[in-house]
Amino acid sequence: MRVADFDFELPPENIALRPVTPREAAKLLVVKDGAFSDLRVADLPGQLRSGDLLIFNDTKVIPAALSGHRVGRLATTPKIEALLHLRLDGARWNAFVKPAKKLEAGDTVQFGVLTAIVEAKGEAGEVTFRFGVSGAELDAALALVGRVPLPPYIESKRGQDAQDKTDYQTVYAKEEGAVAAPTAGLHFTPALMKALQEAGIEAEFVTLHVGAGTFLPVKADDTNDHKMHAEWGVVSPQVIDHIRAVKARGGRVISVGTTSLRLLESAAGKAFSGTTDIFITPGYKFNTVDGLITNFHLPRSTLFMLVCAFAGTDAMKAAYAHAILQNYRFYSYGDASLLWPAP
Repeated sequence: MRVADFDFELPPENIALRPVTPREAAKLLVVKDGAFSDLRVADLPGQLRSGDLLIFNDTKVIPAALSGHRVGRLATTPKIEALLHLRLDGARWNAFVKPAKKLEAGDTVQFGVLTAIVEAKGEAGEVTFRFGVSGAELDAALALVGRVPLPPYIESKRGQDAQDKTDYQTVYAKEEGAVAAPTAGLHFTPALMKALQEAGIEAEFVTLHVGAGTFLPVKADDTNDHKMHAEWGVVSPQVIDHIRAVKARGGRVISVGTTSLRLLESAAGKAFSGTTDIFITPGYKFNTVDGLITNFHLPRSTLFMLVCAFAGTDAMKAAYAHAILQNYRFYSYGDASLLWPAP
């Protein structure tokens, strides 16, 4: 499948650099049966039915963006920028590094008080770091020296500030480990969660630690040549039992975000704990999810391919064109959509 088939023109002014306040005041584009409805996220309870089940991703973003310098080799100490994206064990992380050409296996990098050894070097700037501390001690050091890893299209336009520590985190975030927020969940507030509950809409939580691979552009010309980076997730037996009960009584399962959707589809109706690199493109047969709440995604991205697979490529191209004309805000801090499968 040609990656160029998922391209579209997005005016820069449609890219959100801050979220709206309050969060549920964001626009909500409902896409169903080829028709569009322009609503607000606060209207979501009225778009669902009593007995439907929302699946949220409760991962918590950690300060995974690091700045440091190489030490101990030659006379130079080049600056190193690292973005952690997959924890391998208590002391080791895979990371994307710039400039990767300045590092070799065995090199030492100093990130403030935190020391890391380059254990291995892979492709496209990927490096495996072994840190000098592990477990809770490593987590505490990252909290001290790391930064919230905002998407590149935000950081390139403005500096990061204290507000981002709150804005770039869901209100129900619990399990630390993500290096990117599950952004559809950023729209939910305690008031909206309460309104959904009062409407008889049920909720469950899964965990997928979103990796920095979500920021990477698709450089291949064909989707078959694109490599997805693995992310760790867990779906509990309780969640699976709840999904089965909802389906049995005719209720619908709605995923809050593409991260929840990818994890549920990886689990394929069973309890799950492990890594997934699932890549969903048009033609994929969905097994679990009946509806999807998601933000508006980048052209040529794996996430735009996913929504095309879910709601139909023609429908999504038309929906995105409508969203641009109606001044919807795109990407992580942008507006939302509620998608139903193509008929």
